[in-house]
Amino acid sequence: MTRRLVPVFDLDGTLLDSDEALVAPFLAMGIPRERVTFGPPVKVECERLGISVDDYVRLYDAAAARPFPGVDDMLHALDRWAVCSNKHPAQAAADLARWGWRPDVAMFSDAFDWQPKRLGPVLGRLRLDHDDVVFVGDSHHDRVSAQEAAVRFVLAAWNPRTEREESDLVAHTPAEVLALLDATAI
Repeated sequence: MTRRLVPVFDLDGTLLDSDEALVAPFLAMGIPRERVTFGPPVKVECERLGISVDDYVRLYDAAAARPFPGVDDMLHALDRWAVCSNKHPAQAAADLARWGWRPDVAMFSDAFDWQPKRLGPVLGRLRLDHDDVVFVGDSHHDRVSAQEAAVRFVLAAWNPRTEREESDLVAHTPAEVLALLDATAI
């Protein structure tokens, strides 16, 4: 009997095309675009750039982040799914509410003491073992989170800025994630 794996998704750069939304507050505070990196926890990035998290959150426009094509259809086809993100919880909650997405579990930067996200607590809340899930993400930080939890990693290659590593499973479209969820396909 085939079991279906449960996907855990990163939010920014994976479900949401949010690069410009994430960069805009930094630019508004005078930070050059080339200094901004994607993937670290918001608090870590703000500290690195010498700005206040509160100022960053105040300037963030949730309306500027939009789902990648096919993401909404993919999420509606799933029975169970979760989100694990380094995003600020207020921003993440606004994004989820805006698109009407209701993951079984959603954990953000505050759940990890503002340090890099960890999949272990998400798996615990889902009551699943590392063999029962895949982590879908777009960045090196996501890949590391998956490796640390011994979870299979799927690169969300629909984001054009992803960089593939040899060990990555790759989904070029959100629909390809659905095909990978058959445990026999991985």
